[in-house]
Amino acid sequence: MSAETASPVWVLDDPRTGTAAQALGIAERLGMPFARLPLSWNWKAHLAALVPHGSLAGLGGPLRVEAENPGPALVISAGSRSAPVALWVKHNFGGRLVHCMRPGLAGWMRRDAFDLLVIPRHDEPPEAPNILPVLAAPNRVSQLKLRQAGEAWAERLAHLPHPRVALLVGGPVRATGMAPALAHRLGRQVAQLAVERGGAVLATTSRRTGGEATDALAAGLSRALNVLYRWGEPGDNPYLGFLACADAIVVTADSVSMISEACATAAPVFAALPELAGPRHRKMLASLFTADQVRPLGDDLSPWPRQRLDEADRVASEIRRRFGFA
Repeated sequence: MSAETASPVWVLDDPRTGTAAQALGIAERLGMPFARLPLSWNWKAHLAALVPHGSLAGLGGPLRVEAENPGPALVISAGSRSAPVALWVKHNFGGRLVHCMRPGLAGWMRRDAFDLLVIPRHDEPPEAPNILPVLAAPNRVSQLKLRQAGEAWAERLAHLPHPRVALLVGGPVRATGMAPALAHRLGRQVAQLAVERGGAVLATTSRRTGGEATDALAAGLSRALNVLYRWGEPGDNPYLGFLACADAIVVTADSVSMISEACATAAPVFAALPELAGPRHRKMLASLFTADQVRPLGDDLSPWPRQRLDEADRVASEIRRRFGFA
């Protein structure tokens, strides 16, 4: 792993896409050059969190930084496993440290070492000068990316009538293979909503959905005009294009990332299949329901007034305000 000596910002790039997207999204909104330091883990990852000034013991590969490297002005990290690496970098190179999500139990005991902790409100963080609560996960879905995706996919989706309902399908938390009956039921429900309104469905699945559930989803969607992207199939992934071109978005309740990314659009967002949500997902959804950012899926797809939720941009603005980055 290496870092560009000219990069003032280092992003610790967790192998889990949703976790990495939080740090990357903030770095992208800052508009400064940044280096991505891809991380991999070994069995010592949890033990490394116990070292007071951080540790690299949990990394699956060495951290290669040139000896003359002056170090970063800012490190951005996310997830409990990257916290000890972030603390090690700060201890050895200095600079500001911004971390997304709770940094694990040991990291939480040393939370004053972080210059800014970005923690979801549903985790009920205490009030502290270095804690910034967020309503949803920071992510990489910016208005610029949505505009570019909309332009790229407009012609390819031009044959589909409005309203277009984007359907984002995940799966069981920390597992793969949604129950096919659930997928079929969801497909039928969303198809019915689209047919009643003379519209179409833009559906996409994830790695956690599974092949059988995807087939069942396709059967459920069959009565409506639809485009279904099956996870891993060749060709361009239309996920951002679907978000950009949707008049309404339905997302399964199991995915913090997809719910947060849906909220970055101007479309109304509806949560489906609450039985897939884990305890923390349910707490997040409850906070989004209270803020009227998301509503449970029912028989109405009408929009309501709500602001786009761009937490990555809000965090980037806070970094500029606190630490003077231009």
